[in-house]
Amino acid sequence: MTVINGSSNGVNGHYSLKRQPSRIDGFGTRAIHVGSDPDPETGAVIPPISLSTTYKQDGVGNHKGFEYSRSGNPNRDALETMLASLEAGGAYALAFSSGSASTATLVQAVGPHAHILSVNDVYGGTFRYLKRVASETQALETTFVDLDGADDEAIFAAFQPNTKLVWIETPTNPTLRLVDIPRIVSLARSHPSRPLVVVDNTFLSPYYQSPLLLGADVVTHSLTKYINGHTDVLMGAMILPAHHASLVQKLRFLQNAHGAIPSPYDCWLAQRGAKTLHLRMKAHGINALKVAQALERSPFVEEVIYPGLASHPRNAIAYRLLSPHAKKFVDDFGEREDEGGFPYGGMVSFRIRGGASEANAFLTTTRLFALAESLGGVESLAELPAQMTHAGIPEAERVALGIEDNLIRLSVGVEETEDLVRDVEQALEVAVGRDAVMRINGH
Repeated sequence: MTVINGSSNGVNGHYSLKRQPSRIDGFGTRAIHVGSDPDPETGAVIPPISLSTTYKQDGVGNHKGFEYSRSGNPNRDALETMLASLEAGGAYALAFSSGSASTATLVQAVGPHAHILSVNDVYGGTFRYLKRVASETQALETTFVDLDGADDEAIFAAFQPNTKLVWIETPTNPTLRLVDIPRIVSLARSHPSRPLVVVDNTFLSPYYQSPLLLGADVVTHSLTKYINGHTDVLMGAMILPAHHASLVQKLRFLQNAHGAIPSPYDCWLAQRGAKTLHLRMKAHGINALKVAQALERSPFVEEVIYPGLASHPRNAIAYRLLSPHAKKFVDDFGEREDEGGFPYGGMVSFRIRGGASEANAFLTTTRLFALAESLGGVESLAELPAQMTHAGIPEAERVALGIEDNLIRLSVGVEETEDLVRDVEQALEVAVGRDAVMRINGH
């Protein structure tokens, strides 16, 4: 780990801006080894958990890189080093106690009276923070725009002289719309305000998508989801490229000042989980593709939304936005042409025939898909966004975004593919079935 640009945070003395080692190995190799050097004293090949809150100094200001655990901890440093390595194009990473904490820190870094241009189909928690917190505490204004469907002129017209951030989620949650990252970056670079482009990469993880290579300035993650992958850690992170060292310094100051940092144990768990990220994401993608294909064949489904399907109108863009390592996996997968699709993460949304009643029946009939919020764990989950994760968005806005009572979101896990397909098919049969289809059609 290379240390550059060390500076004082004004509270706890000296801290460092840490850059990742030069990238020479493959994605999975980096996930396993970066930040996980054997312990120099014991030889332990897995980093120990460091629970100490304070660290002995050999003289005033003469320490071994750690002073107080809010400012820095060996487990957090190890995790951040690994994250910067996994997000291709990254040089710095900062871990937070939740994805929402990382969002709040980044938004606060732009200062008061700023303007943010955000994709309109944004995560409900981000929407809540921008509209109900930052608008009051920072006098911040947000314009929500369809960054997928609007033309260049409409998007460019939404920029303002004080636009500081462009907030992208792609795929969006829960309608899985795709935002062409290089296109938005080009528009942002051409505007006089020169805003930073932020991409929430939670849904695809660093395995399937590399926004920094596509021109983004900051990547955010809810580590709770795919990177940890085991539904037992609440954490967030942001990753930045080498040319944003000064911004990293500001964000590290806020990270320390706010104190919204993860515990050493959670950092240890997240790093352990990320060691199998490449294996899990391949399995998530293969399973999600098969489930999406089964849903597409079902007479009980109105629409299937999975950008990896060949029938998806943005399938070509999905392929173009793949990370270099994911593109190699997809090209080697061998089913892109044969069966009409390719793995593209583990999230699938679909519209069940009927309404809230049929959706609820499906969600309470599945055996393997647990009815629960969140996503990205090894186990499969299902939820109804209109009444769960996105219930806080006003109804009229939800409907305009296509988040209606029959839209179901699946987080497809890594169970046996055939079992998941069978579970979805039997639940659809129970929830809708032949008699229900006739009733819906008015027969």
